[in-house]
Amino acid sequence: MLFIGFIRTVLVILIIFYAARLITRFVVPLLFQKTMRDMHNRMQQQMREQQRQGKREGEVTIERNPNPNNRQTQTGEYVDFEEVD
Repeated sequence: MLFIGFIRTVLVILIIFYAARLITRFVVPLLFQKTMRDMHNRMQQQMREQQRQGKREGEVTIERNPNPNNRQTQTGEYVDFEEVD
């Protein structure tokens, strides 16, 4: 009776082991290919968007949004301090 339970346990472990090997051999590469294909498509889409914008590679543009509430731009704030000996 004890021997049959041991053999059943060993068989279950072997079945799980071989099932895991099959999954890693066939399913994981498919998931990897799908991930790589998605990344490739995303990169192509980004390249198309950059080409549509008409900017050349290395071109730098600075865009500013003017704030109508702030009439005068301040470059900083003056802080008065005293030295302590």
